[in-house]
Amino acid sequence: MRAVFVDGDPVSADIFKRLAKSGDPPVHVHPDPDLSSNAIPDILGDASIAIIDHSYLPTEVAKRCKGLTDVVFLGTGARSYMNPEELAGLGIAVHIIKGYGDTAVAESTIALMWEAARGIARMDREMRNGIWLRTEGMQLTGKTIGLIGVGGIGAEVARMAGGTGMRVLAWNRTPKAQAGVSFVDIETLLRESDVVSMHLLLNDETRGFLSRDRIAAMRPGAILINTARAGLVDEEAMIDALRSGHLRHAGLDVFMVEPLPDDHVLKTMPNVTLSAHSAFRTPEASDNLIAAALDHCRRIAGG
Repeated sequence: MRAVFVDGDPVSADIFKRLAKSGDPPVHVHPDPDLSSNAIPDILGDASIAIIDHSYLPTEVAKRCKGLTDVVFLGTGARSYMNPEELAGLGIAVHIIKGYGDTAVAESTIALMWEAARGIARMDREMRNGIWLRTEGMQLTGKTIGLIGVGGIGAEVARMAGGTGMRVLAWNRTPKAQAGVSFVDIETLLRESDVVSMHLLLNDETRGFLSRDRIAAMRPGAILINTARAGLVDEEAMIDALRSGHLRHAGLDVFMVEPLPDDHVLKTMPNVTLSAHSAFRTPEASDNLIAAALDHCRRIAGG
């Protein structure tokens, strides 16, 4: 039994080599992070395990992967890239990885929030073009952040935001408790939060959760941060709210199409901060992620 990391790079290859143990199933890292889905069957060959970071695996393509029995997805958002139920119907199990980058993503969430509040990236861009732009920022100490979803990442954001003097509200799909966090209904959270941050898993129940009506119910001038999944938010409604000023700013690490197309309207909007789906990318998180992928491979190989 062998595994292929279909959309790897030299850095991930080095990590796999460093963390591998004697007796592990061999893992070949294919160093092309921008491959076409149609290339996956040839890349896998007779491999039983496909390790996937960000490539799409349509069910029709999976049918051509004759030896494939397991997909190890590097993260929690496999549904954004494949249909696990359809793959299960082909006898292919999809495995996800949780918790590997909770602190890294939470830190990026906080960074996007502070940037959105102060406009530092925009001032930097304008200054490099010879324009002395001085924007009026939002002071976050004493303001309210509302967390939609409180898993590992949301809990870390709550800890960090509370430590900076923010009031922390949260809504979760199941009952939960955390020191320093007030759990409220979604209507209260949207009405009272100066910053709303998305931390839900994307599935059929949560897709489009932040709808046009819910965006309209947000406090005027609020900031929206999304380091979870783009599909959680009605993108068109978000753009309309940013244009009208109902939303002050959006800090986004995730998009409906990735990489974000060159002609996408979000690239033209001054009150949007964009990062390239990189919130989890730290050396610590990468080690955790690949160590967990290797654990999956060991378990699969062991039956």
